[in-house]
Amino acid sequence: MSQITGGHLVAKYLKEIEGVEAVFTLSGAHIENILDGLNEFDIRSVDVRHEQAASMMAHAWSLYTEKPGVCLVTAGPGFTNALTGIANAFLDNAPMVVLCGRHPLRDDLKGALQEMNQIDMVKSVVKWSATCHDIKRIPEYLSIAFRQAVEGRPGPVFLELPPDILSIAVDLKSVDIPKRRTLKTSVTPDKEDLKAAAKLIDQAKKPLLIGGSGVGFSKCGKQVAAFAEKTGIPFALLNNGRGALPDSHPRSINEGGFTAVMAALPQVDLVIIVGLRLNWVMESGQTFPDAKVVRIDIDPAEIDRNRTSDVGLAGDAGQILDLLTPMVASKDRSQWEKDLRTAYGAFLVTEREQREQPSYPIHPNRLVAQIQKVVGEDAYYVVDGGDTSYYGSAGFSSIHKAGVTAPASSLLGCIGTGVPFALAAKIAHPNKPVILLNGDGSFGFNGMEFDTAVRLNIPIVCVVNNDCAWGMIKHAQEMSIGPERCTCSELGTRHYEKMVEALGGYGEFVEKDEDIVPALKRAIESGKPACVNVMTDCTAVSPATVVFYQTLSDF
Repeated sequence: MSQITGGHLVAKYLKEIEGVEAVFTLSGAHIENILDGLNEFDIRSVDVRHEQAASMMAHAWSLYTEKPGVCLVTAGPGFTNALTGIANAFLDNAPMVVLCGRHPLRDDLKGALQEMNQIDMVKSVVKWSATCHDIKRIPEYLSIAFRQAVEGRPGPVFLELPPDILSIAVDLKSVDIPKRRTLKTSVTPDKEDLKAAAKLIDQAKKPLLIGGSGVGFSKCGKQVAAFAEKTGIPFALLNNGRGALPDSHPRSINEGGFTAVMAALPQVDLVIIVGLRLNWVMESGQTFPDAKVVRIDIDPAEIDRNRTSDVGLAGDAGQILDLLTPMVASKDRSQWEKDLRTAYGAFLVTEREQREQPSYPIHPNRLVAQIQKVVGEDAYYVVDGGDTSYYGSAGFSSIHKAGVTAPASSLLGCIGTGVPFALAAKIAHPNKPVILLNGDGSFGFNGMEFDTAVRLNIPIVCVVNNDCAWGMIKHAQEMSIGPERCTCSELGTRHYEKMVEALGGYGEFVEKDEDIVPALKRAIESGKPACVNVMTDCTAVSPATVVFYQTLSDF
């Protein structure tokens, strides 16, 4: 008989059925047999220094490869360490499969090592969760997990695998291994609703399309382009939708970043919202109180959430745009687009000057511009931090899908994501430069993952935007309680580049504008995981901080 252990059966399914290339993990006794199986079936184990990084890297993998990321963690603290990354993926609608160890089934209620009710803890931040009790059903449960992760609105799923079924063996012939099936749900809106949407679009004089992560997961960049080109409607692609079309597209206002969107919304008479949830960033839809609203979303419950739609179209974004585009009229809206660009351009004059002019201390906008100048658009940029996320998102440009990501700007506002996301980006795209712009505060969360980068030879380049503080918090405190009462927001000068050097990477410390470009070039040329620690203007305040402050002070 051909015998196989449960852990090896997990790996066999991942490799042969789902085509998994990498699993993000940290070793532990409860998952030992799965780790051995990954080695046996030649699946790359990316072992990190903290399970939070493993779950964040799996989240990132789903964006950079358009396949579900797989995270494997051990029981107890391994599980709880991963929770933040799981919650972030859930609020970001990222497809991720979390495989987790568990105390033995036979030891339930005995006070076993790391015994805890993990399922009930994780339920609120996953789409699906289960415990497999039978070695023969491991492939079945894995099949359900992957299917649940990607179908409908994507998201993380959680599967517990106790050692009772991982370490024992079974005759492989007695195991039913499901075939991989991809089911694309096709929900067609009512024809009258499509007609109503087309009528509103044709009547609008100042319309704007805003696409979110639903555009990215639908892979419908071509449909957005066809719609925009026919209607002449300008658009902005946000969150994980950014990069579905290049920022340089003639109808795109992404060059103006968040400022362009916020400048446009009070003027519009119609907003077409595609695969984007209305949350605190846009005041839950109250930033355009007088505009008509057409919403397209795969989740029908989202259509009227926070803001009632004039027309709601439930279904896959790409499929709906395919139906809608032939129904709308060709329009010349060039004057509206020109007026819009003029409006947000006025807000960006100072930012553009800051990017072009050397300064001391170095302004973060200048730092971003210098990085973009050296690295160019054929690269992947990751941005992490509060104010730092604004500067990087507004200033970086890439020709790649998910080429500019700011995971800290997601609904959870989860800083510390930068290093894990950059590592995942480099593993997914080893032949492209990966540049991480990291706030000095957020660097501290997962800075030890530079050990992972050195150990596994993942040569990312991290540029620290170092204002010696939790900048967004500090400036919000200055606005609310006064600069003399700022509390727990100062960090001081820290030589993060020395830490990276000590771990075996490359490091440089920069204080002058003229040193930015040479230091960055040397970091890239080193071929090592690198940190360029740049001291920047501690008084610089981004527009995002003002929004953050207003959100929390409007009581």
